[in-house]
Amino acid sequence: MRVTMTSAAAARAGRVNEDFTGAVPTAAVLIDGAGIPGAESVCRHGVAWYAGRLGCGLLGLLSQVPDRGLPAVLAEAIERVTGDHRDTCDVAAPISPSATVAILRVSRGFAEYLVLGDAVMVLGRDGAAPLVVTDPREAAVSRPYRSALAATPEGSQEYRRLLEDLRANRNRPGGFWVAKDDPRAADEALTGGLPVSELTDAALLSNGASRIVDRFRLTDWPGAMAVLASSGPAEVIRRVRRAEARHAVAPDDATIAYCTGLGEM
Repeated sequence: MRVTMTSAAAARAGRVNEDFTGAVPTAAVLIDGAGIPGAESVCRHGVAWYAGRLGCGLLGLLSQVPDRGLPAVLAEAIERVTGDHRDTCDVAAPISPSATVAILRVSRGFAEYLVLGDAVMVLGRDGAAPLVVTDPREAAVSRPYRSALAATPEGSQEYRRLLEDLRANRNRPGGFWVAKDDPRAADEALTGGLPVSELTDAALLSNGASRIVDRFRLTDWPGAMAVLASSGPAEVIRRVRRAEARHAVAPDDATIAYCTGLGEM
């Protein structure tokens, strides 16, 4: 499997790229970290640390235990990173770092996927429309908050209050599920798989990159996969940045892992 990766920070003052992507010979991982201003009061490490630690932990486990189910791998990675800062940080606080996750693993002629949260997995299929996997629960819960957040200055006390209220819905029935401090969230991930003989390529996207389709409607998913095949992930992100500027939309960290040669294992 060949993996081409691009990640572009949103260039927000005082904040680094909170996405992570990486690959080993049989798997690719994408992590989209989430946090809010002021989270440093409960976690001294920060969202980028959490995303990177979780991503690196996943890559190590995927290499070491190739036959283990993806939810079990994710659960152990969450448990490990939580243990890494449980003694120094309030890991259970609603505003402590969390992340969405996408994993693709190819083994013995079969491609398995896992998606937790609003990351996007797109599996290109030979002779059929791409299979697009993302968890709609966060979008459904977030919808009533969007207009209030858009009308509130980012970083203000009211903005933080709204985000805290929204994120109180994380990892509980009726809410939405992300990687945070409870490994049981991994059981809520969307999972599945297809024979690699049916696949042409695959893409893992953070929600800052998936905007090319799901927010700005610049193309559809077959079109986005065609751009990835012809010009690579950087071109997709370039188009997203242009649309953000044109529509005066605040940029988000944007990350893509584009996988080809899925049967070349």
